[in-house]
Amino acid sequence: MPEKGGFSRRSALRAAVVGGALAGAPVAVAAPASAASAVSVSSVTTAAQATSPLLWRQPEKLGAPPVDGLHLTFGADPSREMFVSWSSVTPILKARVRYGTPEDGFGHEAKAETRTYIDAASNREVYVHHAHLTNLHPDTTYVYAALGDGVLPDAGTFRTAPTGRAPFTFTSFGDQSVPSVGWLPGAGSGTYSAGISGLASPAAADIVHGIEQVQPLFHLLNGDLCYANLSNDRVRTWNSFFANNTRSTRYRPWMPAAGNHENEKGNGPIGYQAYLTRFALPGNGSADWNGLWYAFTAGSVRVIVLQNDEVALQDAGDSYVNGYSGGEQRAWLERQLKAARASRQIDWIVVCMHQVMVSSSDANGADLGIRQNWGPLFDRYEVDLVLCGHEHDYERSLAVRGTVSGSETLTPNPVSSATDDIDTSQGTVHMVLGGGGTNSPSNSKFFTNGTGKVITAVGAVGANGKKTPTYVFEQAVWSAFRDLTHPYGFAAFDVDPGNRPGGQTSIRVTYYTVAQPDGAIAPLESFTLHRKRSDG
Repeated sequence: MPEKGGFSRRSALRAAVVGGALAGAPVAVAAPASAASAVSVSSVTTAAQATSPLLWRQPEKLGAPPVDGLHLTFGADPSREMFVSWSSVTPILKARVRYGTPEDGFGHEAKAETRTYIDAASNREVYVHHAHLTNLHPDTTYVYAALGDGVLPDAGTFRTAPTGRAPFTFTSFGDQSVPSVGWLPGAGSGTYSAGISGLASPAAADIVHGIEQVQPLFHLLNGDLCYANLSNDRVRTWNSFFANNTRSTRYRPWMPAAGNHENEKGNGPIGYQAYLTRFALPGNGSADWNGLWYAFTAGSVRVIVLQNDEVALQDAGDSYVNGYSGGEQRAWLERQLKAARASRQIDWIVVCMHQVMVSSSDANGADLGIRQNWGPLFDRYEVDLVLCGHEHDYERSLAVRGTVSGSETLTPNPVSSATDDIDTSQGTVHMVLGGGGTNSPSNSKFFTNGTGKVITAVGAVGANGKKTPTYVFEQAVWSAFRDLTHPYGFAAFDVDPGNRPGGQTSIRVTYYTVAQPDGAIAPLESFTLHRKRSDG
């Protein structure tokens, strides 16, 4: 679909085309900035190692591995900053990005910083290159190419976010996995056979085409990205994930939340080193946990991304990390929510996180730890929308605020029965969007008697190596809609800023299913969120 002015995202100049254009382009160097607390090897502290990849500074001069898994993420200001990232199997010299507008060509250059980690399971080193593009113009299309000395360039396009109140679309799903196979140990010593890598289905590829049909400004990926921690080859699974998604991620930012399956044994003291090395994300000011939670603003929408394993009771990662920040994330979240709700430039607060506060599926269930820690803040600062994954199905709530009186599980209290046109100033809508592509959907596990289940405690480690959960059942009085039929899908959000100060602004939400076996997308349902603008 052509962009404004007739420029198509898919007209990105590829290798042979950009080669000549880049060779003679004038260069204005933009200084790179750190995204997720990259540090030099000599300055690493024990705490920083918990979440920060090492900054690798000595590239080899021989060999030129190709650009692999090209992807975009927003900087702190999406209207003026973008990170371009890719990986390589060996070091490269002078990793950089050249960029400019379609009219002016590749007239600017940003150096890339290279981060590295060694996967604890395979002892293989991974090199990831991040170029920070700054001083961009709002609501503008750019072309770019990633390259290094001797490296054939790979290219893409993107559009920066608008400033102020402007219409745009974003999308969201979680729990994708990756459609790939890996080498599994065979019966004899040193023998291997091909097998499915992690939790994989063809829908993990089909859903990428679905996102591209909508062509959002950005995409929110609500945790459990590729399930590398379940794979026999974690590095191959991560590489396959980016290879699968680069059909979209080279054209628009995919902004991730770290889920329980991003927690990988041995990869950093709390397990997120692979995730933090591979993504450049807006900073959060933390010395120890930069990149695990962050926020950004697009138009009049403030997006806040959380890392739920810190507050979730469920033991579902490679290690149990409940409480790891000592309350730092919660304090940051409250500051973010307070500032956003007080701003006359921000109308909407959208939270992206992995584990859920609502579920009527007999799968993981809702988590009391999240209800206890985040719920009161969502209520106090009138969060409009909470987007999650974790349950591999689609479900949404009524507008909720507070809890049902006397409920042991802190059951979210519905403030309205409206399901088609919802005033989010009165309550928060929760959406479970876990149909991103895993081979273990849970849409067939919905309770049929109007109940849900909530994990309320964990006990001693059981035979499966996980802390034993305690579940309590509740009446799912908060439930508005769930899809029992389709295992895969995603949501699109069309933001309408309204046309006058203090007037109505709205978000039209459409949930699309991804069909089997052809991957065709079709709208299942639509509804509207509305509230008054904050500039009245």
